[in-house]
Amino acid sequence: MADDTIETDGERRAREAVEALGIPHEIRRHGRVSSLAEAAAARGVEPGSLIKTMVVRRGEGDYLLVLVPGDRTISWPKLRTLLGVSRLSMPDAATAKAATGYERGTITPLGSSTAWPVVADERVRGPISLGGGGHGVGISLDGDALVAAIGATRADVTEPEPPPSR
Repeated sequence: MADDTIETDGERRAREAVEALGIPHEIRRHGRVSSLAEAAAARGVEPGSLIKTMVVRRGEGDYLLVLVPGDRTISWPKLRTLLGVSRLSMPDAATAKAATGYERGTITPLGSSTAWPVVADERVRGPISLGGGGHGVGISLDGDALVAAIGATRADVTEPEPPPSR
């Protein structure tokens, strides 16, 4: 580690996973942030290049990870159609942690405690930053290389984030 911060177990798992894939990357530590916009600024990327890893429940004990650009949200009809299912849901924080080994806000497809299938929105391309397994830690790398290396299914599964309500 470049600084005196102690690497958490989650950060170690994510780092070891990306290293094992052989994808050029950079790990950036910026500390906790209070919004996606702050996280994107801290990592030096546009909000659309900050990738959220969402845990989605297909059935009892059956999950998948969906990679969503920061300025977008899951389109449930598109994702259900892609998967050929009529129901999907988001698990609560404790269930998401049990399924991945990561707390919300730190979830990444890299080093998950279970290798769930991954669906990457078609916009996950070029330089991106995604969770690094710890709060305030991001891994910057090429989205195309990540999608190929982890065998993710690439599809149009998102829609623009709705404007904030007043």
